[in-house]
Amino acid sequence: MRHLTRFADLGADGARRLIERAEAFKGGQLPDALRGRILILLFLAPSLRTRVSFQVAMARAGGSAIVLEAGGGIWPLETREGIVMDQDRVEHIEEALGTLSRYGDALAVRVFAELESDEMDLADRFLNQIREKSGIPVISMESAAEHPCQGLADAMTILEHHPDPRALPVLLRWVPHVKPLPKAVPNSFLLTAAAFGCQITVSAPHGFELPASLVGAARMLAVAKGGTVTESADPDCGSDGSKVLYLKSWGPAGHPRATPVAGCHAHWRIGSDWLGQMPEDALLLHCLPLRRNVEIEESALQNARCRIFDQAENRIYVQQAALEWLFGAQA
Repeated sequence: MRHLTRFADLGADGARRLIERAEAFKGGQLPDALRGRILILLFLAPSLRTRVSFQVAMARAGGSAIVLEAGGGIWPLETREGIVMDQDRVEHIEEALGTLSRYGDALAVRVFAELESDEMDLADRFLNQIREKSGIPVISMESAAEHPCQGLADAMTILEHHPDPRALPVLLRWVPHVKPLPKAVPNSFLLTAAAFGCQITVSAPHGFELPASLVGAARMLAVAKGGTVTESADPDCGSDGSKVLYLKSWGPAGHPRATPVAGCHAHWRIGSDWLGQMPEDALLLHCLPLRRNVEIEESALQNARCRIFDQAENRIYVQQAALEWLFGAQA
């Protein structure tokens, strides 16, 4: 039984094949493997694009999606083992999974990081528990550690404009936010872009570095495909040469809740002047949602380089391809 909860489930070659299938679906083909299938979407964290894109992906291919929100229409779920359930959580995740495994063909799950420590988030305990206990294939809609479908959609968007991504200058750049955010999206973007051989710079203020183990894994992927991964604490790094600018905020290194983000590093915000230094064929990417005039100036979103809606649309097609793979229809 296949699962897709982390980039390693696909690997570099598998990611390339999956995106090729996604491109075919965007061109008008439909995945036969989804027809008549039921996908259960279990949300333990909010969503807009992920929720709708998975529903659209299934509906267009002749399948259906059932949306469940823990504590909002279904019982509050207990995830801890060995717990005495005498508080407000009515159902244990194991009984929920046992039931859902009889109802659906696959289970998609979204859960956010607890932000207690990078090590705890990378361990991805809760999603791995679901993966182990589920009787049907599991696909991640974002977890504490990774957001693989977002990373694949990001790579697809890059390939649409730069078909040969080897040694492509890519800047993954931290931007300010009003609160600490999880690292799943930058983790997945870094791993996926590295697997396509991009020349990646991760730019963030001192104290906001991505986990060393994750950066090390990305560096190995990049080297295998002729790319590189470097780190910088210079807010102007890459402004005059990057062909891809990926903006994202994330919490401090080590202990993500340890220091406040609101009001800090406002000079890291991206504006139109910054974008004006970039090459004409450069792309501006962000997974959304974004906070206007906090992360990026509103005027910059009107720049011709901005491809945020392409990213959002491509979620449909990579998720169709991912589900096709999950059901074993493609190698």
